[in-house]
Amino acid sequence: MHPLARMITKGSTWASVINFKSSPFAKGWQNRVTQSIQWVLCFLCCLPPMSCATEYLTRDEFLQGAFDDSVPPPQTAWLRGELREGVKHILGHRYSSLRIRFWRIDTTQPRTAWILKEIGKELPITVGVVVDNGVIESVQVLEFRESRGGEVRYPAFTRQFESMTLTDQFQLSGNIDGISGATLSVSALKRLCRLALYLHDYATAIE
Repeated sequence: MHPLARMITKGSTWASVINFKSSPFAKGWQNRVTQSIQWVLCFLCCLPPMSCATEYLTRDEFLQGAFDDSVPPPQTAWLRGELREGVKHILGHRYSSLRIRFWRIDTTQPRTAWILKEIGKELPITVGVVVDNGVIESVQVLEFRESRGGEVRYPAFTRQFESMTLTDQFQLSGNIDGISGATLSVSALKRLCRLALYLHDYATAIE
């Protein structure tokens, strides 16, 4: 092609591009793309925070440790009537389900194990509590879903609950030291330990 012809063709192409960018159709297309991007960003911002769930101990592992591998069959505590109101009083709200499963053996004294859930800040924390004759024997965090406050799973914290009982005012018999930045998680574990002791008294009264 003659050089002059190439220059004319090239100039015509750029002119077409410029004309397209300045045309009403192009402007409308750009506006639609911009609006679509804005809608996508708004949708992503409205999504709930992603769960950072971490399982530290399975249910079976917790129960095997609680009963020396001789795990009894599960039983059920139905949350109704006086029991439901007692649970609500301790938690400050109704429990997340209508029943709670537990495991119980009777040797020289009643022993129960509970796997309970309670909201920390936004998501539930799963905790296993072993109660022996009305006294907390051990507390373990099975699963933690929050992005902060996971320090409550460490034995240095959970050991504080050992040997505690439930007072007549449905409070723990001792004080629990908090953790900076994990106040809501600490409160959730304290409520669950009170709940486990309360449920233990109910379960051991069943004959």
